[in-house]
Amino acid sequence: MKTKILVVEDDLPLAESIQEYLTIEGYQVEIESNGEHAVSRILQWQPALVLLDVMLPNKDGLTVCREVRQSYSGYILMFTAREEEIDQVVGLEIGADDYLLKPVKPRLLLAKIKAFLRRGHPTDPLAIKPQTKESITFGQLIINTHNRTVSLATQHIQLTDGEYDLLLLLAKNAGVILSRSDIVEQIKGYHYDGIERGVDNHISQIRKKLGDNARNPIKIKTIRSKGYLFVVSAW
Repeated sequence: MKTKILVVEDDLPLAESIQEYLTIEGYQVEIESNGEHAVSRILQWQPALVLLDVMLPNKDGLTVCREVRQSYSGYILMFTAREEEIDQVVGLEIGADDYLLKPVKPRLLLAKIKAFLRRGHPTDPLAIKPQTKESITFGQLIINTHNRTVSLATQHIQLTDGEYDLLLLLAKNAGVILSRSDIVEQIKGYHYDGIERGVDNHISQIRKKLGDNARNPIKIKTIRSKGYLFVVSAW
């Protein structure tokens, strides 16, 4: 059976383009444009993943997320045109698994979907690692998303805000190569100009603080001409 994905988006041209793209990739995709109807649609259909817009008619995406979360155990990836951090914090606190800023890049969207679905069902004991809403765990690495702290082998790791955001993004996309462009757009919300070296500097500091080998890293690898890869088995 094909993996079911529900797109909750009132911008029909956008929703239909996402549906077409993901259908070609082998998913079963349906669209719901009304926030009021989205709650019952999610609970009845129980898709593996919901792509949920924040701004919806009749009932906004944050309310939809809050109302379904207790009875829906699949993944919720939210779309937003807002860059204010508070929107993202509120969304994650009420049960969203991650955010994407509009305009949505199909390649990045697909990468995120694949990363989530590789973990298995959130309640599946065979998933790569059991995750909670407050932490992401890989071996001895624990990233607490509630208080924004990181520990490795019970030792607290002091990261800057930028380093934490980058590590969290890589961990959420474990096993997926993220380009510098993907990273800049996801974290900062603007297009990568090909010149900025902030991502490289953050990667260097993260590796140093997490004890990765600077010359031959095994935890966060550099994939030549492609980007960076968080290696699941290295922790």
